[in-house]
Amino acid sequence: MKLNKNNFLDIFSTNFKSYEDYFIATYEIKTNPQKGDVLQASYELAIGQSIGNPYSRSIHEESSLITNNSCIILHDPNELENKYEMIINIAFPNINIDFKNDGISQLLCMLMGGQMDIETFEKCRLVDIKFSKNIERFFYKPVYGLSGMRNKVNSYDKPLFGSIIKPKTGINKIKLLDMVKQLIDGGVDFIKEDEILSNPHFCSLKERVPLITNYLEKNNIKIIYTFCINSDHDEIINRSRFIVNEGGHGIHINWWAGLGVYKSIKKLNLPLFIHFQKSGDKVITHENHNFGIDWKVICSIAALSGVDSIHVGMLGGYLNDDETKLKKISIDLSKKNTIPALSCGLNSKSIPLINKAIGTDYLANVGGAVHSNPEGSTKGAKLMRDTIDQYTNIK
Repeated sequence: MKLNKNNFLDIFSTNFKSYEDYFIATYEIKTNPQKGDVLQASYELAIGQSIGNPYSRSIHEESSLITNNSCIILHDPNELENKYEMIINIAFPNINIDFKNDGISQLLCMLMGGQMDIETFEKCRLVDIKFSKNIERFFYKPVYGLSGMRNKVNSYDKPLFGSIIKPKTGINKIKLLDMVKQLIDGGVDFIKEDEILSNPHFCSLKERVPLITNYLEKNNIKIIYTFCINSDHDEIINRSRFIVNEGGHGIHINWWAGLGVYKSIKKLNLPLFIHFQKSGDKVITHENHNFGIDWKVICSIAALSGVDSIHVGMLGGYLNDDETKLKKISIDLSKKNTIPALSCGLNSKSIPLINKAIGTDYLANVGGAVHSNPEGSTKGAKLMRDTIDQYTNIK
């Protein structure tokens, strides 16, 4: 059934009220010309993701319901007619979601849901999202963030220096502690367990958390150590509480645990540094996918969820992202006090290049380049420490 422009014209921008009443989603849309144009696709998205089936009108759809609860297409309908690929903006009514309790999961269900099932769409990527100030109050700020971590480790005007536990798995708690000592001796500010290490029997959280936290506390070591606690939501909540009870102050969660889990942890009001790790995100963020979510949208949601740091990507490593896009994301995160972390092939030669590209407000996470040093991990860490300090003033 084709769209009749004379029906439901009140869902177009001519009747848009106020940005305070809506959040704005930006989509990259491409349609199948045999099925419809962008005008039809926009209509299908707006109606289908708010009040109902785009072409089967309900007898219960009173005019006030349409006015209050339908999405608004922020374009003149004539601009969309006979177009088959465009960037469009859709305004979603704030009242359709309980931001305090529905959280990220329901938000994504509304933004990236039923339109994927409609044959009109050949492509639908969410490329941006904006919230009004009255909605941002339902989200959280980092416990530490960029400013808090700099204060804790007393490191300013230079990249923060992090390292990653390698081998990723297979080590026991004694070997782990020895590795941690070497990295600390090498001058790190931050240590992250790899996302592969969660709770294996040979190095369980129950064993390693008190071992590491007691060592750090006993020696008054001022670094951030993040334990990998990847699991399902109920267990992640239990593990977060366990780490705090054992004196820990940092956790590392890969995005596969769910984009809503970070906000769930923030609700607990625990004194935890939260690191968001991106490995695997290209399953939904890669630009070649017709249906997906742009990486900058994920970063924005993560920052609003209160994560302290997020692995944003890398320049010049075995991962080599677009410099312009990475710079914009990194600057946006820093303004929100969330630390952009770079890794995936980072080494001492990377520091001046990254500093020049994005400045010094980032976390340099180094794994292989530290642990592969023939003189040992401490020597590898010291080389990175010296390099970071040497290039402090390069912008």
